[in-house]
Amino acid sequence: MLSLENRIDAFAELGRKLRLLREKSFEPADKNLYKLNKLIEESHIDNPWFTEENVKNAIHSIGLSLEEEKIGKWLSNYDLDKIKERKRVGVVMAGNIPMVGFHDFLCVLISGHKFLGKLSSDDKKLLPAVAELLLEIEPEFDDSIKFTEEKLTGFDAIIATGSNNTSRYFEYYFGKYPHIIRKNRNGVAIFTGDETSDELTDFGKDLFQYFGMGCRSVSKMFVPKGYKFNRLFEALSAYDSIIDHHKYTNNYDYYKSIYLINKTKHFDNGFLLVKQDLAYASPPSVLYFEEYDDMNVLKKRLIEEGEQIQCIVSHAKEIDEAIPFGKAQKPKLWDYADGVDMMEFLLSL
Repeated sequence: MLSLENRIDAFAELGRKLRLLREKSFEPADKNLYKLNKLIEESHIDNPWFTEENVKNAIHSIGLSLEEEKIGKWLSNYDLDKIKERKRVGVVMAGNIPMVGFHDFLCVLISGHKFLGKLSSDDKKLLPAVAELLLEIEPEFDDSIKFTEEKLTGFDAIIATGSNNTSRYFEYYFGKYPHIIRKNRNGVAIFTGDETSDELTDFGKDLFQYFGMGCRSVSKMFVPKGYKFNRLFEALSAYDSIIDHHKYTNNYDYYKSIYLINKTKHFDNGFLLVKQDLAYASPPSVLYFEEYDDMNVLKKRLIEEGEQIQCIVSHAKEIDEAIPFGKAQKPKLWDYADGVDMMEFLLSL
């Protein structure tokens, strides 16, 4: 098994290479980077939601997270010498946003275990291409990385990400193995009413990046009673070009028609529909909202309903661990999906 130092060095170098892609500051002779860049440019052919801009943002965000100092800070919380036997960890990956399975890939490999990934049909090329880049940096990972589009077999533990429906399927088939099974979660935002213009504009990143399809994308906002949306809509006008994307537009037109036919009260700024709703998960092009009277009452409710929430965006001082506006899609290495500590799970195998 590669030493921890070598594993950290390899991922830090991978991060450096991934950061080159945004400016395309690499040489044509760097074949694996060139291949990955080509995939970025062509990803929309296989999945129209994977625009070049969104794929670049996802990969650049990963590159930034893999700075050596950040990896060291993350891993300093764990005793990685606890692993005495390498296990093969099966990972069933989602495909809702580009490279969404990378963090699982990183955790399994940097912990010293072997990675067996079942790719989503919506995102089956990007992570294998990044893995090729990692193998170029550190060939000794070769026996630790395997991808498949078939049924997973020969694993010792499982990590599976899906919907609330598929989680029941996962529980049935994988329940006898050590496992982490993730369900639907969404990002929420809490407004106080005194957000600055910059914060309102930054909120658009939490709302529109990846077309709102990520588990950290804000799909619902809580606003003070009587909140006026004028300033927010004015700030969000910076993102009006999103309506040029045909699949997003199809969603917008569909839900707008439904709301108009059913005479459902809603706000419409020409590219976003805002509707009062108790649910947390809204479809692309729709943002749900609720009004609140008391921040502390709301805080208690969100704790009670925490299984539906991935992250909270707010500047409200009452909300512990709230993320600043515009940062929902920039998780740190220790920001685990569903709040389950992946590294502790892997170290327990």
